[in-house]
Amino acid sequence: MTKTELVFSMDAYAGELICGVDEAGRGPLAGPVMAAAVILDPAHPIAGLRDSKKLSEAKRDLLAIEIKKYALAWAVAECSEQEIDEINILQASLLAMRRAIEALAVTPTLALIDGNRCPVMLLRAEAIVKGDDKVAAISAASILAKTARDHRLAELHLVYPQYALDQHKGYPTALHLARLREHGVSPIHRKSYAPVKALLK
Repeated sequence: MTKTELVFSMDAYAGELICGVDEAGRGPLAGPVMAAAVILDPAHPIAGLRDSKKLSEAKRDLLAIEIKKYALAWAVAECSEQEIDEINILQASLLAMRRAIEALAVTPTLALIDGNRCPVMLLRAEAIVKGDDKVAAISAASILAKTARDHRLAELHLVYPQYALDQHKGYPTALHLARLREHGVSPIHRKSYAPVKALLK
C-alpha cells in the first residue's frame, strides 16, 4: 500500500443502522436512472460484495439474489426519462436515491451515499467517493441498482427491439448511435442528452 492510499474504516459508524445507497444509469441515452438502498444484516455477511462494474453479469445476478434474501431491508427506485429531461441527470439520480431510501421497510439512522453528493432529505447522510468499493452496503446497493436497470432495459428491448437495447443497455455505443440515426428518437430516449437532442433538430 502506498502512502497516498487510505484505509477506509467503518469504526466511526459503530452503533448506526446504515443503509448503503448507489445509482445506475447516469450515462445512457435511454431508459430510467435507477437507485437502490440496502441495509445489510451483520448476522448474515455476504461474500464477494464490491463495485458492480467490477463484477461479471452472472456474478451480479447471483449476489443480487443473496442480497435480497439476507439483507435486513432493500429497495429499488427510479427516475424516468421525462424526469431526467426536466430536472437534469444529477438531480434525477439524487431523487431516485431518496425514493429508494424512503421505500425501505426498516428505517436507518444514517445513509452512506456513493459519490460526492447527498440527496436532500431528513435522514442524516454522508457521501463517500468510490464508496461502492469501500462500504459493503453501498456495494450491495450498486449491485441491486445495476441488475434492476439491466432487467428494465431487457424489458424495454422487447418493446423497442430496433435499438438493440439488450446489447448496450442504452449507453451511447456505436451500435446504439447508428440505430438512433436509422430509426429516430423513441419515447424512452433522454431528449436533453446531446446525441438525442441533435437528432431532434
